Amino acid sequence: MAIASRFELFPSAAVPVAPSPSCDWRAALPVLAGTNVVLRELHVSDASALLATFGSPEVARLISPPPPTLDGFERFVAWTQRQREAGQSFAFGITLRNSDTVIGIFQVRALQPGFDIAEWGFALGSEYWGSGLFGEAATLVLDYVFDVIGVQRLEARAALKNGRGNGALYKLGARQEGVLYRSFLRNGVYLDQVLWAILADERRAGADLPIGQLVH
Repeated sequence: MAIASRFELFPSAAVPVAPSPSCDWRAALPVLAGTNVVLRELHVSDASALLATFGSPEVARLISPPPPTLDGFERFVAWTQRQREAGQSFAFGITLRNSDTVIGIFQVRALQPGFDIAEWGFALGSEYWGSGLFGEAATLVLDYVFDVIGVQRLEARAALKNGRGNGALYKLGARQEGVLYRSFLRNGVYLDQVLWAILADERRAGADLPIGQLVH
């Protein structure tokens, strides 16, 4: 599954991020360990694994075009590290407990100063869809984003026709807020996207969210 992962290096204008007590991540991301997955910062040596994962048509068909070459992914990884140092965004690679090979990524970027409003995107190799690994990895990221970084609102955008990606967000408790018509250009065609949000206070309270009808 994949939604809104941006290999175009987030081309929009940089958001100035004010220093906060939780900015240790600018120096280095922590390792987030679950039962079956481990999340860590991407390294340039992960480029070949990323190329293999995102070379799959199933993974890449509804996200912005990934780099087509090994060199392109090496530059992408280097960019994620510079963005993390600047406090603009960060990216976790998903690995298995018994392997250090990256099988997917999560990206989180600030939408306004202070990092209290942010956007995330994710992608997981198609051979791991339906395995339960995504839910475990996503929970680790959400705990880190809300409890450590201090995000109050986390947004996501998924192509309307991306049933698997929208379903994943629904299961995570995201609020379906609306449809952004013709907001995503892919292969020369403008696609509609669904706007989702997870709010920190609702997640911590475990409140029932007014999600509405799940799109397909």
